[in-house]
Amino acid sequence: MRRRHELSWPQWKRIASFFPHRIHHGGRGRPLEDHHRLFNGILWRLHTGAPWRDIPEHYGPWETVYGRFRRWRRDGTFAKILTHLLEDLEQRRRLGRDLWLVDATIVRASRAAAGARNNPCTIPNLGGPRSAQLKEPQQHALGYSRGGFGTKVHLLVTDRGFVLGIYVTPGQQHESTVFKPLLRRPLLPRHRGMPYWPAKLAADKGYSYPHIRRWARRHKIEPVIPSRKNQPRDETFDKVSYRKRNRIERVVGHYKECRALGTRYEKLAVDYVALWMIAIIEKILQIAQKPTSADF
Repeated sequence: MRRRHELSWPQWKRIASFFPHRIHHGGRGRPLEDHHRLFNGILWRLHTGAPWRDIPEHYGPWETVYGRFRRWRRDGTFAKILTHLLEDLEQRRRLGRDLWLVDATIVRASRAAAGARNNPCTIPNLGGPRSAQLKEPQQHALGYSRGGFGTKVHLLVTDRGFVLGIYVTPGQQHESTVFKPLLRRPLLPRHRGMPYWPAKLAADKGYSYPHIRRWARRHKIEPVIPSRKNQPRDETFDKVSYRKRNRIERVVGHYKECRALGTRYEKLAVDYVALWMIAIIEKILQIAQKPTSADF
């Protein structure tokens, strides 16, 4: 019987090839634990936000579940799966290229998130395709803002609700300072002869800066960003497209229902970003069979 938050067999079959063969293709070695069961254990922890030690025994020893999570984060398994699923959506023209959205949200950090080493001998990393690779940032993307101690999560989302990019910073860092690093990291491969950037890019007034508008126009993107009170009014501002910006707010609200995302418990920023990737993978697998492109 499939429990809540677990992948069905058809959903698992879509990503099973990204994991090592359990019996090493008939070669020598001890058979590996069931990857499907361990992945479901990670999903249980993602949704409940419980400590890793409290993962139910039917998913296997918690040390094994946590160990596989760390291994698959380091070797890029999660990033490879996500980029593959996004590219599949792109090939089926379900991703959305007309309008992309950018925004940031504050996530409060638990006491459990503090205490990681500031200068480790080996810097933890998130592996995978070049656009997904991430080294553990300084201060582990933790800092104090008006909302308290936490992390700011920066997201790049299509107007159909699919997350294309994730970047994390300390909570006090302004979102405009991360605009270019975020836009350089879409989890999509480039294909010759196909457009890479969207026709329009929407953001709120926090991104209303000349260098951001210049960057967008240099990449042949129409910026859909309202002007602040101390700036000249933009007569060409596309109000119709800007109304669709609520999509990214709904996306953020949806993912924050996963308790391990709505509150940060991970000491390492790369572990926290990996959990975001897993949540996005789960969502894409859930909506793959639906006739509409997204369900936010």
